Amino acid sequence: MILDLTRLLLFPGLMAYAAISDLFTMTISNRISMLLIAGFAFLAFFGGMSSSTALLHLGAGGLVLVIAFACFSFGWIGGGDAKLAACAGLWFGFDHLLEYLVYASLFGGALTLLLLQARQWPLPSPLSRQEWLLRLHHKDSGIPYGVALALGALLVYPETQWIKAVDLSRLALG
Repeated sequence: MILDLTRLLLFPGLMAYAAISDLFTMTISNRISMLLIAGFAFLAFFGGMSSSTALLHLGAGGLVLVIAFACFSFGWIGGGDAKLAACAGLWFGFDHLLEYLVYASLFGGALTLLLLQARQWPLPSPLSRQEWLLRLHHKDSGIPYGVALALGALLVYPETQWIKAVDLSRLALG
């Protein structure tokens, strides 16, 4: 039952928290990435993931990390975004990696266009008292790409083996 609850709640909860954190503070804590890595290790070990499958997941996360940090070095994304994307790659492995990256890119593009357009107009007076909105609205501010990364992850996660392994009958009886 603990494994099933962890499969159902840990990854989605941490991704949602990362999105909210990025939206309100423009930062994603390293603790989120560390918890995602630890959660993966816990579920892989106690859930019976084979060594070869775990290595493939590590390879997918590592590949995303290399590419994401290249994007970070060009100033295209933040460091927290790079680490969050790599953690998602770790959880998805190569089976769902492309699907995740496409969704995250589409959400990221839409979010970027939306914010760039919104920044062309002044904030309404009642909203201008919100510090996080002022930061988000500022023309020199970045894009909270963690929102797009989380949305893509939350869209793909229900299709993964993590969720397919959940025994709903045991949860209902528990």
